[in-house]
Amino acid sequence: MRTFIFSLFILSSFLCGKATTQELPAREEILKTTTLVNNYFMKKYADYAQPTYVNKFRPSNIWTRGVYYEGLMALYAIYPKEEYYKYAYDWATFHKWGMRNGNTTRNADDHCCGQTYIDLYRICPTSPEMIRNIKASIDMVVNTPQVNDWTWIDAIQMAMPIFAKLGKMTGEQKYYDKMWDMYAYSRNTHGGKGLWNAKDGLWWRDADFCPPYTEPNGEDCYWSRGNGWVYAAYVRVLDEIPSDEKHRTDYINDFITMSKALKKCQREDGFWNVSLHDSTHFGGKETSGTSLFVYGMAWGIRQGILDRKEYLPVIIKAWNAMATEAVHKNGFLGYVQGTGKEPKDGQPVTYKSIPDFEDYGIGCFLLAGTEMYKLN
Repeated sequence: MRTFIFSLFILSSFLCGKATTQELPAREEILKTTTLVNNYFMKKYADYAQPTYVNKFRPSNIWTRGVYYEGLMALYAIYPKEEYYKYAYDWATFHKWGMRNGNTTRNADDHCCGQTYIDLYRICPTSPEMIRNIKASIDMVVNTPQVNDWTWIDAIQMAMPIFAKLGKMTGEQKYYDKMWDMYAYSRNTHGGKGLWNAKDGLWWRDADFCPPYTEPNGEDCYWSRGNGWVYAAYVRVLDEIPSDEKHRTDYINDFITMSKALKKCQREDGFWNVSLHDSTHFGGKETSGTSLFVYGMAWGIRQGILDRKEYLPVIIKAWNAMATEAVHKNGFLGYVQGTGKEPKDGQPVTYKSIPDFEDYGIGCFLLAGTEMYKLN
């Protein structure tokens, strides 16, 4: 009898363990979920030229839409439907391949759309006009001495990959050098000692959140999506720069350090909170930051930078949570925090709440979906 009971215990433990172990979803299932979310957006916002109205009118080439098109171009790379390409190309053409504040802008949010302009040009380099404006603006930044433009960490994702793309396209080291100088200033200098906390492996969103600022529980304020922007930037930069670029190892080291820190912050349900070190400060599921962390970790696993055995369960859990708990039947994406810079902004974040801008959250999700697809 004792042997029989022990055998049942072993069998029960095995079955329970097996039940809680999540497997990587099939490619077809990942693609189905990703395209469902994208189709929701393209149907609702069929007029790519329509400006966004949130308190005031904003042109559709602002950063929020630029992030969406980053995701769309990633999706197009694995699932090249003509309508995806046309939706991006016509949007870029409508804006005359330009930026909200013209070629003299140094604002990373303005530059973001340039990532898609360059990607479209690479697919079909029919005219230098496609990249003339973004290249002129980035060349201005490169050719002037200032390095303190990226005073908020979102900017690292919005603009830094463009320097990497232009460096790869032209073969000119100056783009790599300048982006390092600007990244290093944000990392090590801005706000007094920089926005990067090497001890915690995470970033303060801007100088307003550097110590002595703390969250209600006394911890440092590490905003989920802000850290997600930097994490995504590493992917988009490392995908472009050569293997022997002199700062490649520095970027990889920061990426690995962030990965370890983010892994520790994951919620039991697979999501990440808006505040990475204070689950009580507007705590709850949040999709945009979670998507960016899945995007980065999936890429890191695929590149052999992150240990597959250690990190694959993390992103499977996160992806499955988003796919089953955030994605509506019609493709609407729930639990997306609205625009802002800290946990209290863009609230409430719920299954049904519509953020002030829908585009960037969907772009983040498309980036996550495409990298999960590549893992299979």
